[in-house]
Amino acid sequence: MARLIEQDARVLVAGVFRVAGMRADMAEDAAEMLVLAEMMGIGTHGLARVAPYVDRLRDGGVNPDALPVITAPAPALRQIDGQNGLGAAVALRATNAAIEAASIAGVGAAFCRASSHLGALAPQLLHVAEAGYAAFFTTNTSPMIAPAGGARAVIGNAPVGIVVPDVGGNHALLDMALSVAARSKVRRAAAIGEPIPDTWATDADGQPTSDAAAAMKGMMQAIGGAKGANLSLCLDLLAGGLSGAAMLSEVPNANIDTHATANVGHLFIVFDAAKLMMPEALSTRLDDARRLVKDSATPGIASQGAPRLPGTRALAALARARADGMEITSELLERLQRLAAA
Repeated sequence: MARLIEQDARVLVAGVFRVAGMRADMAEDAAEMLVLAEMMGIGTHGLARVAPYVDRLRDGGVNPDALPVITAPAPALRQIDGQNGLGAAVALRATNAAIEAASIAGVGAAFCRASSHLGALAPQLLHVAEAGYAAFFTTNTSPMIAPAGGARAVIGNAPVGIVVPDVGGNHALLDMALSVAARSKVRRAAAIGEPIPDTWATDADGQPTSDAAAAMKGMMQAIGGAKGANLSLCLDLLAGGLSGAAMLSEVPNANIDTHATANVGHLFIVFDAAKLMMPEALSTRLDDARRLVKDSATPGIASQGAPRLPGTRALAALARARADGMEITSELLERLQRLAAA
């Protein structure tokens, strides 16, 4: 294993993207978000994503020269043309545009088209919370869920991201995909030959399977069955349909075709929490919520962990990584170093 501090990791990842042809400022934005994901314990959407993104940059699926174009059709609205750039960097520009709109109107909504896979929502949400804002985020993805009553993947696994800021840094932060488990977990299990719970996915014939390799040829199962599928569908209509991006099965699978232009859509809605109440008062309310959630535990009965607000573990992981550095495999570090030196 190897250990990296945040700044060194950001310099390394930005260097990789610059070697792949990206603009320096966009490379640095993407590096910031991917390193934050790694430090928050979201390794499936952190540094492990760098090499696949490089493949897309080099094969034409992602535009290395992209610089998002931002327009303001109304005081609280921003439209972003990501110019087919790397999603993590495009999303950060769009998030900042939504923050700027919210600072003026109290709420700001940024609709982004012509982007690509942005990784985890959690780093973007953290960026918003650290600026003192609350937010609701989503994005569409390539299809991997069948519609209610359908037998073919048409719906992407649109995640839900929500953050409520705490002036002390103990934000409530939710980043949740609408499949029973993230597809990245299935991909990782397939890579190392491990089984998965048969509630996560189906095989190519639509049958539940514990074989991760077979699941990679099938579909993900939506949480709550038809309810989860319809929620993901409607989020896609907002992030993809309303933004003018590709939607539903129009979004290609860039993991399979690195040459394909994804035209992914994002939606970032930001609220100026301080216009609703003083930051200290909001922190007190979050403390009250934390206590109410914690008090829901049944005394004397063991569980998988004490009840807590979402984001607690990710923020704790981030604090540890900032204090002690992040631990990654030596193989991953060596691969990043080779890409930076290419």
